Amino acid sequence: QVQLVESGGGSVQAGGSLRLSCAASGYTGSGDCMGWFRQAPGKEREGVARIFTSGGDTVTLYADSVKGRFTISLDNAKNTLYLQMNSLKPEDTAMYFCAIQSPRYDCPRVNDMNYRGQGTQVTVSS
Repeated sequence: QVQLVESGGGSVQAGGSLRLSCAASGYTGSGDCMGWFRQAPGKEREGVARIFTSGGDTVTLYADSVKGRFTISLDNAKNTLYLQMNSLKPEDTAMYFCAIQSPRYDCPRVNDMNYRGQGTQVTVSS
């Protein structure tokens, strides 16, 4: 059974930083297709960042809204996905979820991955 457990959310002032973690277990394969999405009340789900391997290389993709501020990384030894969030803005306020595609035949958009966690709340005040 795939389990994804997020942690690291909280409240921070604009300009601050947070680091989200997602402990993954029970997945099939190498777990090399994962990502983060977020959802704020009244807004559509937004894919934030995705990480996967392709031809032996690690590929990271970001939404334009977070590019240059957020960094996604994966520690395979710890089966843990991270999202380092810097220069946070009030519009980053949302519930953040990690997701994984398991098993992986391709690596879809984060919103289309077949497992997700319960989420962790991030609140940024101005």
